[in-house]
This record gives sequence, C-alpha cells and structure tokens, in this order.
Amino acid sequence: MISLAAMLDAPPDAAATTATTPEWQLKLYVAGQTAKSMAALENLKRVCETHLAGRYEIEVVDLLVNPRLAAGDQILAVPTLVRKVPEPIRKIIGDLSNEERVLVGLDVRPLKQAP
Repeated sequence: MISLAAMLDAPPDAAATTATTPEWQLKLYVAGQTAKSMAALENLKRVCETHLAGRYEIEVVDLLVNPRLAAGDQILAVPTLVRKVPEPIRKIIGDLSNEERVLVGLDVRPLKQAP
C-alpha cells in the first residue's frame, strides 16, 4: 500500500507543472492514512486524470495533522472533497469510488467514449 505522504511527495503531474492557475482546484480532507482516505485520493486522481487531465490541482488536507482547517470549509465528515474552483463551491463526502456520482457532484462532463 502506498502511503499518503508518498503520494503527496510523488513527482508533480501535468497539472502542477502548468504556469497558469488550473481550471479545477480541489481540496480533499482526510483523517490520516485510513483505507477510506487512501481510496478517496486514488479514486480522485483517477477521475481527474481521465476527465480533467492537465487542468486540475489537488490539495490534500490531513485533519489529524491540523484539525483547525476543517472549520474553513465546514467539514463534518472525512473524506470530503471540496471543489473550490470553478465556483460555486461543491462538496462530496465518501471514498469517491462511484465515478458517475463524483462527475455529477463536481459538475464535470464525462469524456465521450470512442465507438
């Protein structure tokens, strides 16, 4: 299993290397390296690479390290994903395993499948 720290220390992806502000700014609130937290991060990365490649930025906030950060986005459960940009702010609670629900929650149009 890959640790949360290792995933955060991974080389920057295409979104992080762009000179402009990404179109999609996402903040994932987790509580340590639990199975649900790790699954949420992996699922989010997969969805973003599939549907928002090169246009997103993910910030992971571990509430075990800094619990005060939960108040800013009114986080009541973890894992919780907050879409900061584009506005309006939207939230999704859970491990983000249901791709369709994540796309609807983020208001992302799925890429069309080739026939």
